[in-house]
Amino acid sequence: MRTSNPALKAFTKREGSYASKPMTLMGAINKSFLLLFILMTAAGAAWYYSAQGQDVTAIMIGGAIGGFIVALIVSFVPKTAPVLAPVYAVLEGMFVGGISAYYASLYEGIVMQAVLLTASVFLALLLAYRSRLIKVTRNFRLGVIAATGGIMIMYLLSFVLGFFGVTVPFLHDASPVGILISVAIVIVAALNLVLDFDFIENGSKAGLPKHMEWYAGFALLVTLVWLYLEILRLLAKLRRN
Repeated sequence: MRTSNPALKAFTKREGSYASKPMTLMGAINKSFLLLFILMTAAGAAWYYSAQGQDVTAIMIGGAIGGFIVALIVSFVPKTAPVLAPVYAVLEGMFVGGISAYYASLYEGIVMQAVLLTASVFLALLLAYRSRLIKVTRNFRLGVIAATGGIMIMYLLSFVLGFFGVTVPFLHDASPVGILISVAIVIVAALNLVLDFDFIENGSKAGLPKHMEWYAGFALLVTLVWLYLEILRLLAKLRRN
């Protein structure tokens, strides 16, 4: 039940003692791979329909909105993760598959490049974390969380202003500044993977409830999808430039 993560300490005091079976590292890894498989299957189906000439816009929008709603529920009520995490994987897979097909129609080979880069970043950071080249200190965690929050606020502001015909400068541009902004966002998204690795490791050591395996897999999937989409956008900017 010991952990250096103060958030996990508080969570363990509240729920950990009520778990009949504790969270395990292997259990979280298995759930993560299962959710990733579900997402890739759903994405493949959306891609297939797009390749057949079907309009997948409705699928993309439905997957994006549904995935966002489900993600909010799981984030605030982790006990729903065993049921809703697979639902999120399906919905997000629909969105990812549709938007990937769209980018593929504009830039040849861009999707495969984004997939390989995402996988490479994941493996590199996992290796760096396991070898302790990257240590998750309190300042590191606060810095990544603050940067992530700032990016989310910027995206929300851009979304709201878009209804009034106003665009956030450089955010969607293929200019050098716009590319640098995308690079910075990709770096922050990648560093969130380190926080996910830390959560899974410390959560298993702290003996969190069994359903937190699904929650850990869900959190990792959210970060991977975000990283993939940001890499896809960055590559598109580089192609346009």
